[in-house]
Order: sequence, then C-alpha cells, then structure tokens
Amino acid sequence: MKLSVLMASLAAAVLFTAPAAQAADTLAKIAESGKISLAYRESSVPFSYLDGPNKPIGFSVELSNAVVEAVKKKLNKPNLQVSLMAVTSQNRIPLITNGTIDLECGSTTNNTARGKDVAFAINHFYTGTRLLTKKSSKIKDYADLAKKTVASTTGTTNALVMRKYNTEKNLDMNIVLGKDHADAFLLVESDRAVAFAMDDILLFGLIANSKNPADYEVVGESLQVEPYACMLPKDDPAFKKLVDDTFTAMMKSGEFEKLYTKWFMQPIPPKNVPLNLPMSDQLKENLKAFSDKPAT
Repeated sequence: MKLSVLMASLAAAVLFTAPAAQAADTLAKIAESGKISLAYRESSVPFSYLDGPNKPIGFSVELSNAVVEAVKKKLNKPNLQVSLMAVTSQNRIPLITNGTIDLECGSTTNNTARGKDVAFAINHFYTGTRLLTKKSSKIKDYADLAKKTVASTTGTTNALVMRKYNTEKNLDMNIVLGKDHADAFLLVESDRAVAFAMDDILLFGLIANSKNPADYEVVGESLQVEPYACMLPKDDPAFKKLVDDTFTAMMKSGEFEKLYTKWFMQPIPPKNVPLNLPMSDQLKENLKAFSDKPAT
C-alpha cells in the first residue's frame, strides 16, 4: 500500500514538473555554467566562414559577438567563456533544440516550418534561390537544367524548393546534395553537376573565394525571397528579448549598416575581393520595422 502511494506520488510529481522542464531558460543556463555556446558555419561567405583553422569570421559572427557582449552585461559576467561549434545545415536545428548550442547566427532561413522547433530573432538579411554555373556550361535559366545533374546542400530550404520546382515543371533533373556549401560548389567545379542551387548571396561569396572567380556566374531569377535570422531556443522569451533588443539597438544606431558595408560592399578575407551587394529594399524596410516575420 505504501509502495503504491509512493509510486503514485512520484508519477504525479513527474507530470507536474514536466512542462517546466521543457521551458528554456538560456540565460539561467549560461549564468550557471559561466559559458555561452555559439554555432558557426565553415563556408557561408560572408556571413560565417573560416579564415584559417578554427577562426570563424563574417557578418553573422559579428552579430553573435554583439549578443555575447549583451549577455555579459546582463549577467554581470565580464569573463564569460565563449564556446564555438561548427554546424551544418543538417545538424544546426537539433543542436539548438537539445541545448548544445545557445545561438546560431549563420545563413539560416527563418520560416514557419522551422519555427515549430526553434525561435528566430529579428531578420537580418533577405535572399532567394538562384543558380551558380560555369560560364562555359551555357546554363542561363532553370529550363536549361532539364535532364541534367544539379547540386544543392543537405538540410536547406533550397533543396526543397528545387525538388518542388523539378516536379512541377517536369524537368527530370538529378538533384544531388553536398554536405555543406563548399562540398556542393565542388560538384560544379569538378563538373559532376552543371549548377548549384542556393541563396544568391552565398553563391556570390563562393565565387569570390574560388580558385578562378572569372569562370563562374550566378544566373536565373530568384525562385523565392526568404529572410535570414539568428536561431535560438524556442519558448525562451527572456533570451529572445535580449537578442532582439541587441539587434534593434544596432539598427537604430547605424552600427548594423556599418557592419553591412564592411561585409557586403568592402573587400573581405581571404582574397580581399568585395561582393559589391547593396542592401536590398526588404532589409532597408526591416531596419525600421524590426520584424521577425518568417517565410511561409
């Protein structure tokens, strides 16, 4: 009798505490551990990429660093440790949901499907799916891809967009997926694919840092325009507010625009070639709206 009462009490306690255990409290976790864990990408130029071994740089990396400074101030921990972890398109969401990573600022599309598992900060860029090809391929638009091999990257919205387009237009493309953007670019470079379908800004970045930039071009209209945003744990309003407030302050002060000029208009490592990509109308509008609205 006593045993059954005890087990019933334990079961009730588990049921009672389960919802609270699921709620994220990233700031409390950081305060207790004395460490914040940031994700970075290895080849998402100019957002987050490597400039030497274990040295991530880029526009999104600087956004992450601004959040770190805000967390240090909020928690009064000037000596807060920063742990960095390389992620891919495929593992970035699981690493946020399981608590391994506190913040991922890279080249991640903010959409409603992903919003079921994670939260997104204010949108910091807008882009669309286009095609990277060799100029010698004569590929100029999506119709030219019929019955040809086309690359994209595992775990991206671009791969889903291309599969849908392939089916709707009956192009009979052979879509192959690289494990990351550099791997997918290599498929085109080595002539194993005639095109690489990806966000146009990432394609321009890959060309700028390739061995022979003059050999490549970006073609085709954007299939859809989507926002990029930093990704963080879901159902953690305190941490989301800190991140959003940090970016809002940067947008209001002009610091965000200076960062944009640095990474999109001026020469960037490793080859010191500028992308020369002016700010889009959508992003200009969001410097006033501070929206985290997802793509559908």
